[in-house]
Amino acid sequence: MNRRLPAAALLGVATVLGFSPFDLFPLPVLTLALLFLLWHRSTSASEIAWLGFFWGMGFFLAGVSWVYVSMHDVGGMPMPIAVLAVVALSALLALFPALAGLLFGRLRERQGWRDGLLAACLWALVEWLRGCVLSGFPWLSIGYSQTPPSPLAGYAPVLGVYGVGLIVALLAALPVFARRRPIMVAAFVAILAGGQLLRAIEWTQPVGAPLTVSLLQGNIPQSLKWDPALLRLSLDTYANLAHEHPAALTVLPETALPLLLDDVPAGLLEQLTANGPLIMGIPAQGPDGLVNAAVAIASPPDSQPQRYAKAHLVPFGEYVPPGFNWFLDLMNMPMSDFSSGPAGQKPFVVGGQKIAPNICYEDLFGEEIRRSLPEATLLVNLSNTAWFGHSLAQPQHLQIARMRAMEAGRTMLRATNTGMTAMVRPDGNVAAVLPAFTMTALTVEAHGYAGLTPYARWGNTPVLVFALMPLLLVTVLRLRT
Repeated sequence: MNRRLPAAALLGVATVLGFSPFDLFPLPVLTLALLFLLWHRSTSASEIAWLGFFWGMGFFLAGVSWVYVSMHDVGGMPMPIAVLAVVALSALLALFPALAGLLFGRLRERQGWRDGLLAACLWALVEWLRGCVLSGFPWLSIGYSQTPPSPLAGYAPVLGVYGVGLIVALLAALPVFARRRPIMVAAFVAILAGGQLLRAIEWTQPVGAPLTVSLLQGNIPQSLKWDPALLRLSLDTYANLAHEHPAALTVLPETALPLLLDDVPAGLLEQLTANGPLIMGIPAQGPDGLVNAAVAIASPPDSQPQRYAKAHLVPFGEYVPPGFNWFLDLMNMPMSDFSSGPAGQKPFVVGGQKIAPNICYEDLFGEEIRRSLPEATLLVNLSNTAWFGHSLAQPQHLQIARMRAMEAGRTMLRATNTGMTAMVRPDGNVAAVLPAFTMTALTVEAHGYAGLTPYARWGNTPVLVFALMPLLLVTVLRLRT
């Protein structure tokens, strides 16, 4: 067993190569199959759980290494504490694959395909749990690795990211647990062919006239943004970008202007809305305190802009869990105490389209994005990615946006401070993207879409019901014996 644990950790590290920016999408199927093989050959539930834990440690230490960049390089946290925090976070996240292993070891029947189905379904269930427990952290759910050109991308509008992850796990389980090789090969081919056929289906339809949008990327370093002496740098940067890249709609990223909404100079708003309406992310005063907001301001600027208050806040980044004020005291993190907005906020009505904003990592939660459907015709994400420096976070976050676009059947526009500012089509393909860490704008023609994908209609319910069936079957069979 001792040699198996580092092998499991290395498999976890290798799995990260399946995600952006590496995009070796077949690799997670292989690495997960090898982990399942280690599970299959193990003799005890505790041993299987430890294999899952070590896989998770390798996976998360490599995959979310950008947390260290955020805390130490950008936030100024002392290196030993930042390292300890990343290890602690990875260990917490690794408990989920460990839980899948423990349950598999306890429930397996050594019945070939039934064990394979059980392993795959448990994997999908614990990934869903990871997206829910303690406000959720579904970053690097295995299904995100299967954006186009993966044939499994076709399942995204039908089953969502957890359904795609379930299919990845099923493909990984087939060669390990299937006893009849011809049946295994036939099932493998059928799953891949089914995904490829689904990719050809257009689940939603264009609606209304396309909207010319300018997505501004100011590339203001986080270390400079909140320096009062450098306020003019941010204001002039975005005013100049808006002037140089005119469009029917101008979009600024999250907290683009280091001011409260009420403190933004009227003259600047007039400049930003000279060519049409403006959407921007900015802190604003809400009924219960400050909110991380997105606002839509008409041209000329109106006194009652449409407003969205971020509902899913980041713990330790946008609010402080009780007893952890000392943690944030170790970092330079302005604007870290927001109030959350209500669920079910209405999309913005802009330029004949209904635009549903989401801020930063809110786009990790497909069930929350689908709440704006079918009313919303366009999605827009506003992010301040300067917190993550030169790391894996930016391409990983763009890949997440691609999954949301497929699930919703909508165009996803992304306006970010340092990258990756982009437009993603409803099929998950990136129509255009700016290079990271450049000061420029991306001007695109964005089409609104109407209709509902199966995932937008049913959410995660079908996948969860299917994934629970093997557990119920095992329970019934054991009660009868």
